[in-house]
Parts: sequence; structure tokens; C-alpha cells
Amino acid sequence: MKSLRRITQYLRTYRGWVLIAFGLVVVEALSQLAVPRLLQYVIDQGITPQSLATIITGSLLMLLAAGIGAVAAVNRAVYAARFSQGLAYDLRNDLFKRILTLSFGNLDRTQTGQLITRVSNDVDVVRMFMSMGFMMVIRAITMLVGSIIFLIITDARLSMIMLVIIPLVAAIFYTLARTAQPLFKTLQARLAVLNTRAQENLAGVEVVKAFVREPHEIERFEDANEAFTQQGVRVYRLMAVAFPSIMLIANLGMLAVIVLGGMQVIGSSLTVGELVAFTNYLLTTMFPMVMLGMIISMVSRADASAERILEVLDSTPDVKEIDAPQEKALAGRVAFEGVTFHYNGNSDAHVLRDISLEVKPGQRIAVLGATGSGKTTLVNLIPRFYDVSEGRVLVDDTDVRELTERSLRSQIGYAMQQTLLFSGTVAENIAFGRPDATREEIEAAARAAQAHDFIMAMPDGYDSHVEARGANLSGGQKQRIAIARALLIDPAILILDDSTSSVDMETEFLIQEALDTLMEGRTTFIIAQRLSSVLKADHIIILDQGRITAQGTHRELLETSPIYREIYHSQLQNGDSPVGVNSNSNNGNRVE
Repeated sequence: MKSLRRITQYLRTYRGWVLIAFGLVVVEALSQLAVPRLLQYVIDQGITPQSLATIITGSLLMLLAAGIGAVAAVNRAVYAARFSQGLAYDLRNDLFKRILTLSFGNLDRTQTGQLITRVSNDVDVVRMFMSMGFMMVIRAITMLVGSIIFLIITDARLSMIMLVIIPLVAAIFYTLARTAQPLFKTLQARLAVLNTRAQENLAGVEVVKAFVREPHEIERFEDANEAFTQQGVRVYRLMAVAFPSIMLIANLGMLAVIVLGGMQVIGSSLTVGELVAFTNYLLTTMFPMVMLGMIISMVSRADASAERILEVLDSTPDVKEIDAPQEKALAGRVAFEGVTFHYNGNSDAHVLRDISLEVKPGQRIAVLGATGSGKTTLVNLIPRFYDVSEGRVLVDDTDVRELTERSLRSQIGYAMQQTLLFSGTVAENIAFGRPDATREEIEAAARAAQAHDFIMAMPDGYDSHVEARGANLSGGQKQRIAIARALLIDPAILILDDSTSSVDMETEFLIQEALDTLMEGRTTFIIAQRLSSVLKADHIIILDQGRITAQGTHRELLETSPIYREIYHSQLQNGDSPVGVNSNSNNGNRVE
């Protein structure tokens, strides 16, 4: 229970409610323990001597005990719900905060479905244990200890039966505890796989349908579902063996009590009331034992979930934040000095190799290269989404590892290759990086990104609703909103990662014209598939297998780089204007 014990530290905030709930469950257990003793009193002092007054008095006392227990049970449930829901609230918040502090590298190694399962299902399992399991533990211990005391008080010799029952039940509990925890951990892991399958297919349903892969994905989901179901069967098969075994031992103990106790009643060494009370206390003793069996299964499952939660909470971001006293305004100079990078510490699979490059403030740098050449990885090192494996990335002569993430990233506008919009309004998505922006500033950014006209054509203009992931917008519309979002923060460094790939050439040309003005004074990195997007760049670099194989201006590369000449002629062989629009433009060709 090491993991679960760590999670209980969250209860410190709610210690008052915890103590009240614990006190109420003790009252509930004691009121239940009083009933057999009162029943003995009614039988021996009321029914046997035929005293109606004693019967009525005893019955009223039993009713009072039951009423106290009921009131305590209701209030205990309320307070348990308060502190368990509070714990779940804190856990979910901390998990979400931790996930957002993790670096791209951490998230690359963890499937989204796994994280969703831990934030939702695993937290709920722990919450259920805290609200029910804890209370059951206190109640079971109180009832078990109290029952044994009353058994000894009632008849010490007859209570010796417990010396046989308790070791047998303890052996079953020990086996159950040792076996159940790893089974529940595997069960939660298989649930995470199942959730991942569902999440991936819901997110990529268009691709699944486009390639007619429904049968394949259904089969994969069924396989994950089968694995989860079979593991669940193994878990509950164990429970199915354990609990009947405990009940069998309890019934054998009850049989022994009836036989031996009955003999004592016949011999007048035990009263009928004492035998009835003894059998009730024996049953009360068996009930906590069965309850403890349930508790062990709950503990095993909760501990497995707690361990998975702590795996996330204990994760250390690959990119470590520094504690800097103040933010630094950036001018926009960027330099790569001997940069080598590989993912997840895999030194045998370099993505970038020995990159050295200097970009002056206000320059436009175009990055070309085939798919997988390292273009996006290169620009991802500037906002420090990843840390270099070797070398340094400098911004204004300062290593990015010496700048706070907020100071660095708040001054970098990034229109990413894969455009992601959030559910909300169009205005909220554009102002995502600057929530305090005025409507005029939002519209100005949208105009610059050539998004204003299509936004105004929407039912509610800038207040129109955007569905999750921008499902109600076209790819080109989403890209233009993403460009507006990047422009609105007025960045010193602007990164456009293939940000116009989904717009037509006419729209791209209009965006380029608007950006020409907006790029003035900003250091801009442009990754593009269409060569027409980069011809005005001050410097062009070509990446091949993670290395810079050529660099220079457009004219210089036409003279010195065979790869660049091949790209240029393949895309602009019809003699079209590099940045203009012509009906014969080969707008389908891309750099691969």
C-alpha cells in the first residue's frame, strides 16, 4: 500500500471531515454491537420471566440504538463524500497541471488514452476507496474487536472457537492480498489500452473511413476489449473463490457454536439469551471478516490506480524550467551552434546533426527539405519544446536553457504544422495567446491572415462557435485562424511551419502580401512545401537527413545547389510568377 499511503497525504486538507466521518462510523459500529447485548437482556430478563415492562424497555433501547446507528450512517456517508470528492478534485487538478508541465518528449512516450484513464478512471477508483474503503476498514476493525470482546464476556470457553476461525480466515486474506494487487494493476493497464483504442479511432474516424479500415479497427478494439474482459474475469474469479471460502468457515463456526452452546444451555451453564447473543456476535465477527475481504480487493485495486497516478505526478519534465527573476525582451537574434538532436536519448537515431546557423534580428529564414529531414524539429528547438542533445540554441546570445519558458515562448508566435483549435468562439481561438486582446486587435490579426472575410460570413462572425478540433472549419480556414493567433501576440520571432499548405495559391499570395509588412522587424522562420512561399526569404537552408546540405539566397542556390534547382524547376517549370497567381500555376506540386 505504499502508493496508496502517499495519496492519503491529500486528505490533510480535509482532516476535519475525515475525523468526523471516522467518529461517526465508530458510533455506527458501536450501536450495532449494542443490539445483541440488548437482545440477551430482553430474552433473559423479559421473555423468560415474562416481564412485559422489561421487554418494552429493551425493545425501545434496541430501537434507540438502531436510530443512532442510522443517523450516524447517513452523516458518515455525507462527510465521506465531502473529503473523497475533495481528494479527487485535488488529484485531477494536480494530474492535469503535471501533464501540462511535461515536455513534448514526455508526452511522445505516453499515449493520450493512458493519460485520460489516469485522470478519470484511476482517480475515481482511489476516490471510491477513500469514501467507502476507509470507512469499511474502521467499521470492520471496531466491529471485529468489539465482537470478540463481547464473545469472551459472554462465554470465554465457547469463544475459543475463534482461535480456529481467525487463522483460517487470515490465511485466505493473506493469499487474496498477495494475488489481487498485480491482477488489478494489469486490469487498469488493459483498460488504458482499451481507452486508447477508442480515443485514437474517435480522433481519426475520418482516416479510418477514408481507407475503409472499419473492420480492422473494430477487430483491434475487440482484441483490447477481450483482453480487458478476460483480466476482469480472472480478478473476480479470485473474489468468487475467496468470499465463499470465508462464508464456509463462518458457517462451520456457527454450527460448532450451536452444538456446543446448545449442550451448555441444556446443562444450564449458559442461558438462552447468552446463546442468542453469542451467535449474533459470532455473525457480527464474520461480517467484518467478509467485509475485510472486500476491503482487500478495494485496496488492491486502489493501490494499483494510485501507483499509476503517481507515475504521472512523479514524472520529471525532460525540459527543466529555470527559476529566473525577470522576463527578458527579445530582439530576435537566433543562433544554432553545433546542434545535434535525437529523440528520447536514442543516440543512434539522430534527427539533426551538427547544425550551425546564425539568424539576425528581422531576417526571414526559409527551411526546405524532404519529409523527415528535420525541419519541424529544428524550429521546435527555438521555443525549447525539446532540449538539444549536443550544442546550443541561442536567442539574443542567451542559451534558451537559461530563459524561462514563459519569457521565451510568450515572444514566439508559432503557427504549427498540425493546426489545433479549441471548442469556443472564433475570437477566443484567435486570442488564445492574448486573452486580453481587444476585438479590434483580433480583427486586425484576422485580416492579416486573410481570415476576416470568411469569419464574417459565418452565422455569428467572430462569436461563431468552433467545434472541438475545428471540425466545422476547412483546413485552410483553420490554418488562417492559427496564423492570426500567432500574429496577435506581436512576437519577436515568428515560426510558420507549413502554415499555408491547406490554402489555395491565391489565398496564399494574399497572406504572403499581408505578412510581408508584418514580418518587418521580426525574425521569421518559414517552413513550406511550395517554393513560392519562400522566394522572398533573406536566407534559405536545405536540410537533408538532419544536415544542412545547402544554404544561401534564392539566386545563390539556383547557381550552387542541384537539389534546389530541381525543386525550383519541378514546381515553377511553366514560367509562372514565383509569388503571383497564374491559372497555369502548378499548385499541386510539393517539395518532398
